Parts: sequence; C-alpha cells; structure tokens
Amino acid sequence: MIDQKPRYVLFPGRHHLLTRFQADYLHRLASESEATIVWAVTSANHDNTRRNPVPYHRREAAIERFSLLSGLRSLVVPIFDTAPTDAFAEVTLKSIAVATGIDLTPDDTVVACSTPEVAKLYERIGFPIALVEADPELRTTPERPWDVLLRLAAGDEEWRKLAHPATIDVFERYRLAETVRTVVEDPLVGDEGGLTATRDYRTYVEAFADAAERKWSAVRQYVRPGRIVDIGCGAGSLLELADREPGLHESDLIGVEVARHLYTECVHKKAQGVFRNANVYFYQRNVLGGAIFADRSVDTTLTFALTHEIWSYGRQRESLLQFASRIFDHTVPGGVWINSDVCGPDDRRREVLLDLATDDGANPEQPRTDLAELSSGEVNQYVAGLSTRARLDQFAVDFAFPFAFEPAGEGTVRLELGAAMDFLTRKDYVDNWLSETKEQFCGLSFAEWSDLLAEAGFELDAASAPIRNDWVIDNRIAPVASLTELDGRPLAWPSTHLLVVARRPRNS
Repeated sequence: MIDQKPRYVLFPGRHHLLTRFQADYLHRLASESEATIVWAVTSANHDNTRRNPVPYHRREAAIERFSLLSGLRSLVVPIFDTAPTDAFAEVTLKSIAVATGIDLTPDDTVVACSTPEVAKLYERIGFPIALVEADPELRTTPERPWDVLLRLAAGDEEWRKLAHPATIDVFERYRLAETVRTVVEDPLVGDEGGLTATRDYRTYVEAFADAAERKWSAVRQYVRPGRIVDIGCGAGSLLELADREPGLHESDLIGVEVARHLYTECVHKKAQGVFRNANVYFYQRNVLGGAIFADRSVDTTLTFALTHEIWSYGRQRESLLQFASRIFDHTVPGGVWINSDVCGPDDRRREVLLDLATDDGANPEQPRTDLAELSSGEVNQYVAGLSTRARLDQFAVDFAFPFAFEPAGEGTVRLELGAAMDFLTRKDYVDNWLSETKEQFCGLSFAEWSDLLAEAGFELDAASAPIRNDWVIDNRIAPVASLTELDGRPLAWPSTHLLVVARRPRNS
C-alpha cells in the first residue's frame, strides 16, 4: 500500500469479474480519505470474445452492486478499444474527463493496477501506483480476476469463494456463467472474436459483397420462406438481397456471425435503414459453442464459404459433423440447409504431376520462415513477387495442413491431387496469405460430404452437385499450371466447389 490519501483511485481494467480481495484492497486504499473509485472499464465496446466474454453493461451493473455492498463511492467510465499505443494512459484520462468532467492528476489520484506494462504507462506521467494483487506488501499472492474467471470457465466451483457476491449475483441473474464458459472454451473463436487474427476484413467484405448477387441467384429458388438464417453472414450482403425478395417479405431474416468486425458492420447497416423488413436480426455467435435456435424452428439455413473454416479451425470432420448435426436439430421437418463452399476432388489422394511457371516472378533458393513477423503489406509484397513454382515452396512452409511433394523436373513436382488443388486455389490470395494458409479447401470431396450429411440425418436434393469454377481455372490456374498423370497424360481440372441442398425429412 502507499502512504498518500488520494481523492480518487483510478482502477483501469476489463473488470469481467470482481473479487473479494479487490473489495478489501480498495476499501483500505480509499477509506481514510473517502476517495472515489474511478473504474475505467477497457474494451467496453467488445464482448463475446475470449478476452472480453462479458458485455460492458453487465460489467457496469456488477461494479455498481459491488460498490454498494462494499460501501465504496464509484464512477464507472467505459473506455472503447483502440489500437495499441504508448499513450494508452493519456487516452484513458481524456476519456474520463469527457465522460465525467473530472481531470485526474498525480496530485489527487492513485492508479490501482496489477499489470506491470499498464502501470508503467501511468507511472511515466507521474501517477503513484497501488499494485493490487501484485502488491509486494501482501503476505500471500491472491488470484487475479482473470484466473478466477478461468476457474469458472473450467467448471471449478472454487470461483464462488473468490468472486465478490456482486459478480455472483449478476452472473446468476443474467446466466452469464454459461456464456463465459462457452466463449472462453470455444475451440474456434480467437481472443478478439474471430476465427483468425491475420485476416484483412476489409478485402474479405469487399470480395464477398462483389459475389453476393451471383451466390443468391444460384440458391434463391431453394429457399423456403419462414425463418431464414444465414450463418457466417459476413457483413450481411446476402441478407440484403433476401430482403428485396417479394416472396420473403413476411419471413424473419437472421444473420449469425462470429467475427466481431463483421457483426458490427451488420448492426451498423440495420441502424442505417439498409433493410426494409422489420424482422431482420443479427447475433454474434458460434454455432459450435452451443445451440442458438430451438429445435425444429428454422425453415432455411444458408452457409456460404463457411464450412471449410469450421473444418480448418476446428477438429476437421468431427467439427463439421457437429455443425451439421446442430443445423439438423434446428431445422423444421421439410426444411432445408443450403451450403455453397469449396471442396476437394473425388480422388484427392491420387498422385499427379503438377507443372508450374517459373518465369513469372522471383525464385529464391529457400522459402522464408519468418512471414509471421512481417507486416501484412510486407507479406503481400513478398509473396506477390514470387514465381508460381516458388510460391508453392512458400505455401508448403505456411500451410497449416502439411503435405509432401518432390521435384520431378524443372518447374514440375509430384504430389497428391488434393494438395495440388489446395495450392492452386489459394496461391493468388496474397492480401490474406497468412490467414488463407491456415485454411484447407480440399479436406472433403463431394462424396465424403454426402456421407457426412447422411450421417447427420439429411437427405440430399437432386440439385446438390460438385462444381468446377471455370473462370478461376481459365484465368488464375491454367495460364501458369498444368496437371498430368504420372505417365505424362494430361489430366482434366477437377471440381473446385460444391452446392448442397440438404433437407430434413418431413417424418423426422
């Protein structure tokens, strides 16, 4: 503890969970001078992520109840997330001044903070520091709130002994314990509420929006009116087209998106009046984390360019089967799941010869192993400057699903057909190289997809089929690559995508 008698105690942090220790510590810190605790709640605009599983308004409610039960006078100020900056302390102080009219200074304020990196930012501009859980004068080291939250997520009931009654009360009333467990233990969602930390969402949204009309025209005839759910809805571009369909004007249009950046854009569009249908809703959820919709309650489920991500970031077939089973459960008898995505060739394990251009870029002696340390612009520039053959070497280093290949002549390699197509369909994604190389396009063939859907209980409509994207073949692949059998005979380009129209049997 420190000797000063402050008017204010600034307590910055995410404050998802409050502890009994914090109540005792803050009471001792503030009681002599009757100081006001200023709770700077960081990441106030984030929720449903591993780093921020509890929304700000619930955190604020717990803090207010904590203050009442502890006899502490408090002010609660939301601090919106910003890009990492050495001026974090100054930004926080300015946010507090704007919200409360109070200019906190080193003369009247002690900063309570147990995170050394954050404490140093305040110490650098003259504020005295109280180290809370890291206070060297404590006889024993108490558990930090995040550690207690992890106990909760793991199902360890010891968390109730460590958490303050205010947190327990709010968590129980709003059933937050299960929400925290789902988000923190989610096998797919990253710390910041997305599948990957390396994706450029701007280019991702632009690419999906450009293709939305083509995708919608391919599936609209199979959409069953009623409750229509687009899982992995991105920025909502497909639902915008569904919103314009006269035959769906009485349907509920529901978008589900796990990535925080995209979900926020959906909510913004709705607020701006983009949708004419009043019954348009968006949820930031991960279907694998638990059921979102009641059994037999959804007429049509749409998924576009999503299932390969579940395969890639989850446990491959196990996660896909779990996903398909959840969709089956929430589909009404006679309802439909329409899935459009990439897929692998039927004979993806057969060995082939792949001949690649070597004169369309640089051919370094070795691929780089340090791309993760570079900026996205530097990665883009480097990969874009490689020849197609050299890009295969780089792909093999960065790809999350290892494959073997061996040279078979200048520019030619011997490898499995599935690995060849994974590379060829990904080689031009230089804007999101480190994200795209974490995903496998050719994990399942159409036949294997059919088996999985039958296992989940679905029946395939006759419209379901593997598809070859000839535009990609003609414009991106064939100019720089060719496939042959091992004996040199030309090999036709295989399927690259699939369209699945899967129905739940009416008697199920």
